[in-house]
Parts: sequence; C-alpha cells; structure tokens
Amino acid sequence: MEMFDVYPLYPIEPVKALGSKLWDKNGAEYLDLYGGHAVISIGHSHPTYVKNVTEQLNKIGFYSNAVQNSLQGELALKLGQISGYYDYNLFLCSTGAEANENALKLASFHTGRKKIIAVENAFHGRTSGAVAATHNPKIIAPYNADHEVEFVPLNDCEALELAFNDEVAGFIIEPIQGVAGLFEATSQFLQKAQDLCEQHDAVFILDEVQSGAGRTGKFFAHQYANIRPDIITLAKGMGNGFPVASVLINPKLEPWHGMLGTTFGGNHLACAAGLSVLEVLAEEGLMKNATEMGAYIVEQLGDINAVKEIRGKGLMVGAAFDFPVAELRKKLLFEHHIFTGSAADKQTLRLLPSLAVTQEELDQFFDALKKEL
Repeated sequence: MEMFDVYPLYPIEPVKALGSKLWDKNGAEYLDLYGGHAVISIGHSHPTYVKNVTEQLNKIGFYSNAVQNSLQGELALKLGQISGYYDYNLFLCSTGAEANENALKLASFHTGRKKIIAVENAFHGRTSGAVAATHNPKIIAPYNADHEVEFVPLNDCEALELAFNDEVAGFIIEPIQGVAGLFEATSQFLQKAQDLCEQHDAVFILDEVQSGAGRTGKFFAHQYANIRPDIITLAKGMGNGFPVASVLINPKLEPWHGMLGTTFGGNHLACAAGLSVLEVLAEEGLMKNATEMGAYIVEQLGDINAVKEIRGKGLMVGAAFDFPVAELRKKLLFEHHIFTGSAADKQTLRLLPSLAVTQEELDQFFDALKKEL
C-alpha cells in the first residue's frame, strides 16, 4: 500500500528536534519558523513536555473519555485561569476542524436555527460533509451540515449588519485569518459582530485554532478587541504536537447528555500534553516573549523594501510581497535550511515560530532573507 498523494512533500525527513531546531536523517540542521501551521508553541521536545507526557504514558497511556479523568478537570481549571475564561465550560476534542464542527452544532442546538454567517476567504477545517452523512435525527437535529452559510467581507460592518436577521444561528470568525494570509479583523468589526449576535440571539464564535495558546502575546487574539464571545475554539498550539483541541463554551449554552461526542478528545495523554503547554507558557513567560520577538520581526521586516505589507500580531506574522513566494521559500529551505510558510494569496510569507524563539534565531532568518532578496 502507498500513501494517498494529496500533499506535496519536501524531500526532507526530520529525525530529531529540539527548541526551534530540526535535524534530518542525514544530520543536517534546520531552523523551524513555521512549526507545522503554528502547532509547536513551546518548542520541539521541551523537557517539561516530554517528561509529563512520558510519565502519563507509563501510568495508563490512552483511555477514552467514557470514564472519569481528573486530568480533564485540572486542564479545564488551568485553561480557565490562564485565558481569563474561568467561568466557561470546556469540551475537549482532537482537531481544530472537530472543534469548529462542534461549535457550529452548539450554535444550532442553542438557537434551533441553521443559518451561519462567516467571513470571505476564511478557513475553518475540512469536515463539512461529516454530519450530512449521518442519518440519525436524534443526534443531528436540529443541526444539519447542509446549513445555509452567508459570507461577508472581512471588516465590512455594513455588509455584516445586512446579513443578520432572526434566522441566524451563529457568526464564526478567525480574529487573524491564518490560511488566507494573516488578514486581521478590526476591533470595530468584532465588536459590531458581538452586538449583532446579542441583538438577534445568535451565537458568537471565535475560531482561535491557529491564533490561540499565547501566539499573539495574549492567550487569545480576540482579547485585543475587548470582546467576550459565546464560543471559542482552540487547537494546534494547545498540544505542541499532540492532537488536542477544545471548545470553550459560555455557561448560557446548556449541555445535555449525548449533545456532543468524541472518541479521542480528553484522553489522558492529550490532557498531559495540554497541561504541559500551559505550565511552560506561564513559567517561562512565553506570551511576553511572543510580544517582544513579534515586535522585533515587524521592526526588521519594516526595513526591507521588498516587503509591501506586514500583517498579524505577536509570533503570527505575514510578510506580503508583490511576487509569489514559492521560490523564495524553497531557497530559504534548501539553501539556508529555514522552514517558513505561505498563504492562500501565494504572495505572503508566513512566520509561526515557537513562542520561545530567540532574537539570534530570527537574525539567522533575516540574514538569509536579505541575501535572497
């Protein structure tokens, strides 16, 4: 059997990683400034992370969420404390797409409606057909994957207001669009969305799958806008490489048994990974480092004439050029051994390094970038 060929792969096979560095099977060293789409939040193979996950593996390994697991309560408590959402409820799952599916389910369950408003060019996951293929009205009603979705332009308050009515179940938005090119929602737009959701009894959903877990300098990117959504989804950096995702839920959305379900969500290993990330974020001041190193990136990019626009916050940064960046990324990777990312617009170079990245490591990138430009 061979792999189903849906991903273009670089001919590089990492066999070891530590901090912001990777080594391939030939012993070559690489600087990782992408971290698997913002997954690596506290650095590769962080000793605290490795220790805690290994200890948990030796205790019980994996067990499903069908039994009591005190680690879930501990994770909920610490996540509430570090995020400021201590009064919210937590649903644990495995991926960002799964978290967003459940967020949309909750919106429909809570309102009894199907219409969703989303932002143009947004990306919320790859599971749109999952519920449509489930023929069990007791499970999916009133939610249906064939819900009506209306898209509005990012930061267009007038279009957003025109889209809202009393048939809307919820509004979902990324505060910073990861895949699209790190375009950022303004505080005015987010506040308008919150007001409209309140006026129409709709559910306000913030997709922080990529921008959460301290990446922007605050635990959630939307916290710069002084808003408080009904549902927040989180994944990627929450597990630092282990599949962990969550849905933070306002207590006004009441649960009932069988409402949501997951096979792997909240297992012991996932909780150990999530707790380790929160521990390291707090003890090593990584959100502060994200703010400082993010400012340094913006400062350095601002001195490069070829950079036409700088987007994002903290260590979620996009540098936009007036040419496709594919060849530039290849040169950075194969000639300088530096991993970077791209975006759907093809002209944006994405930087999503570990929140523990150092100025010395960033200087290595800027030296290479300037040489290639």
